[in-house]
Amino acid sequence: MSEHRPASDVSGVREALAILGVAGDADAPALKAAFRSAVKSARPDQPGGDAERFRRVIAAYRLIQAHRPVRPALAAPSARPAPTPVLTLTPIQALSGGKVEVRLGTRTVRVTAPRGLRTGDHLRLSGGAADGSDLYLSVLIRPEDGLSVMGDDLFMSWPVERRLMADGGRVEIETYAGARSAWITADMAAPVRVRLKGLGLPARGSRAAGHLFVTLTPSSDTPSAAEDLLVRFTRVWTQERLAA
Repeated sequence: MSEHRPASDVSGVREALAILGVAGDADAPALKAAFRSAVKSARPDQPGGDAERFRRVIAAYRLIQAHRPVRPALAAPSARPAPTPVLTLTPIQALSGGKVEVRLGTRTVRVTAPRGLRTGDHLRLSGGAADGSDLYLSVLIRPEDGLSVMGDDLFMSWPVERRLMADGGRVEIETYAGARSAWITADMAAPVRVRLKGLGLPARGSRAAGHLFVTLTPSSDTPSAAEDLLVRFTRVWTQERLAA
């Protein structure tokens, strides 16, 4: 039920606002500043002051305050929902799946992660909540062992001899899936990156298989093709001598 305010009160508030020189929509700081200015200029002990005007300023301020609507107290902040438990995977775990440990409060639970999970996916843990209800784990894939994941694709870097980077040719790259070769040309703009199709995260649901992108970095420490061949020959020769 709305409060009915007498006409005389409304008129008094308007007059009080005029005395302080503020509008009806003035906020509390503006009203207070106007009162201080008006009461200072009306003080009888100051030049130009007047006792009657001084009393009217004080009465006007009190009247406005009495008729200001009372603002409701701020409600107590609602409790924040508990953060969603995170299932943290390495790129290799995301590729192959397997058992992963997850910390749930004071408990440690072993979860079977299917292969091909992506960051942002949710894995349901049946009965995993404290009340026995299902729990949904948010998936996060962190970089590790030189591999990182973005979307469906994997990323890594591989050192290549500077001469080969300058002249172009076939590059042998050691990936998580074994050795792979790629061809580069001398006119490729830096950074030189090659794509190995199908070596990203495996297909899952509506998500197609990703690719492995390899950034080639020039290195003087990488052996040349001839040096690499000599190393392989020496290794095989040594093994044969030991077996003889």
